[in-house]
Amino acid sequence: MPVISVPYAFNEEELYVDLRPIFGHSLFLKCEGFNFAGSIKLKAATAMVESAEREGDLRPDSVLVESSSGNLGVALSMIAASKGYRFLCVTDSRCNLATRLMMEALGSQVHVVADEESNGGFLGARLAYIRSLCASDDRCVWLSQYTNPSNWKAHYRTTAPAIARSFPQLDLLFVGAGTAGTLMGCARYFRNWHRPVQIIAVDSVGSVAFGGNPGRRMIPGLGMSVRPPLLDESYVDEVVRVAEADTIRTCRRLARRGFVFGGSTGTVVSGATDWLARHDTRGLTAVALAPDLGERYLDTVYQDNWVQDLYGEDVLRSEFPSGTDVDAIGLMPPLRSSEPQSQPRERRRRHDA
Repeated sequence: MPVISVPYAFNEEELYVDLRPIFGHSLFLKCEGFNFAGSIKLKAATAMVESAEREGDLRPDSVLVESSSGNLGVALSMIAASKGYRFLCVTDSRCNLATRLMMEALGSQVHVVADEESNGGFLGARLAYIRSLCASDDRCVWLSQYTNPSNWKAHYRTTAPAIARSFPQLDLLFVGAGTAGTLMGCARYFRNWHRPVQIIAVDSVGSVAFGGNPGRRMIPGLGMSVRPPLLDESYVDEVVRVAEADTIRTCRRLARRGFVFGGSTGTVVSGATDWLARHDTRGLTAVALAPDLGERYLDTVYQDNWVQDLYGEDVLRSEFPSGTDVDAIGLMPPLRSSEPQSQPRERRRRHDA
């Protein structure tokens, strides 16, 4: 029976979901959201704060500062509350409302930048604000998840060894790419393992992490508007890019089977199942990383009005990947509310909020 005194002391490492019954491919999903921060970012947050403490960068009056699209911000908010630090998260308009409210509930301050860049991203504006803040106040300590080696080392020491223990015959590992911390930590670990493991990075369409043209990205988590400083492509065997419409279809398909995961997880699973469908993987062991759970996406990925406004009605027709013959499957029609006017009004109210 675990008994803890600080919230970051607990993280479930040994939970996997067998996705074959849902997607028809042999794929095990490592669930990283069962901790008090709700995502895999707890590991990087803990490692970066503890490293800053060891190096003497943090004092009792220090103010932690970080740029985050959401999950890392929640993890740092939790750690800061536990340790007695102040924390300021610099985010942008794509950060889910539930995530912002969670950070504020933990006592953190949230600053939302509004200046969108020509490439459709906000990262430059977020970082510029942080640099200006640190230059004006020497109490500010910027952890810089984009360049901090403790980010990838956290996964080298924890995430990858946990997978290795559970799957000693691992052949394929699918990892989402954001800051590339999780990707690099796992890839470096398995590079020198007792057997070769193919590392497949999953990125969002519109991200320029691995090159390509920038585009609109509305789901926070994976993808970058610049090349991640931590990324070393020599450790990556292949890159799969996923359109956000397919992320939404995958999230909703999982939810119809009782698994409510976050947008990052939907992207990873969509990319992994697409890759598996295009290759002969009989007899191979494949694992994908699920970075987060879905409660913070209820007003976006799982909200019909939000999805329809941004991606059109086709995405709502089914929770199946593009190209699936939905009519041949025979889906159950949606349930009718006995009060047809009240529910749409409630959905619009939440969307407008």
